[in-house]
Amino acid sequence: MSLPSLNDLRAAAATVYKVMPSTPQYVWPQLNSALGANVWVKHENHTPTGAFKVRGSLTFMNWLKRNQPDTPGIVTATRGNHGQGQAMAATANGLVAKIVVPHGNSAEKNAAMAGFGGTLIEYGHDFDEAKHEAFRIADSEGLTFVPPYHPAIVAGVATYAMELFEAVRELDTIYVPIGCGSGICGIIAAKEALGRGTEVVGVVAEGANYAAKSFAAGKLVSTDRADTFADGMAVREGIPEAFAVYGQKAARIVEVSDDEIAEAMRLLFRTTHNVAEGAGAAPLAALMAERGAMAGKSVGVILCGQNVDTAVFQAVLAGKTPATARMEPA
Repeated sequence: MSLPSLNDLRAAAATVYKVMPSTPQYVWPQLNSALGANVWVKHENHTPTGAFKVRGSLTFMNWLKRNQPDTPGIVTATRGNHGQGQAMAATANGLVAKIVVPHGNSAEKNAAMAGFGGTLIEYGHDFDEAKHEAFRIADSEGLTFVPPYHPAIVAGVATYAMELFEAVRELDTIYVPIGCGSGICGIIAAKEALGRGTEVVGVVAEGANYAAKSFAAGKLVSTDRADTFADGMAVREGIPEAFAVYGQKAARIVEVSDDEIAEAMRLLFRTTHNVAEGAGAAPLAALMAERGAMAGKSVGVILCGQNVDTAVFQAVLAGKTPATARMEPA
């Protein structure tokens, strides 16, 4: 898949900014002191849905209205943030929004998706099984399947990276989590469109590391399980089009443990008083693991979302690492 051009990104930004403003990027002195680097936090937790995914939802809906104007609605699969954005964008345009989630999914993310007008369907024991059910529903009910990765989605997501690059001219490294890959590919697209030399580092959980295994093998591979409380990264099967981008253009992919993710959540809250869900804190966890190599450098971390269940965050702040939900097929 070819990456969006600078003109594509400008057009995507115009679509996004009709609904939401740009999000801030801040340097927090206590965070800098803790890590010995100049750390820019990109606050995608400040979007209307509390996560970066809404940007791609808005640009995908713009694409859908132009290319499939007669569609009655959409269906997609998610662990939460993608579904919130799609429900918000679809229902705002008078379309049905069916959202497939695995059994045992975050109760609070489910409630948020319903609040944005989505119809929730529970299926399977993980994201990948839910995704295959969404394919079936699209075929049987004549709905448009919204994939986790699409050119219009990547262009929308890339707008957060464009904001960061334009606000901070010199960034040595950016850490970004990988679920299905739209986030890291958006950063790579903006980096290339703007001609930046920043290295882009992907981050995965040790228990959901298909992207790291694929990067090391030079080809896309799947894993048997995706065991992490950071549900935004709990993916077993990669997207070929996304891997074709980050598999070639990422500097490296770092694996972090759930313990390290929980500690990063605590550090973010302690030094910035911002709430991060697991995937949102994973970039900081990777920077913490590589702090020696990053000492004195200018580093970006993508706080991609804040949508963590209350009980999970309470456990984290109490010094615990939440257990991975062991979901079995229904």
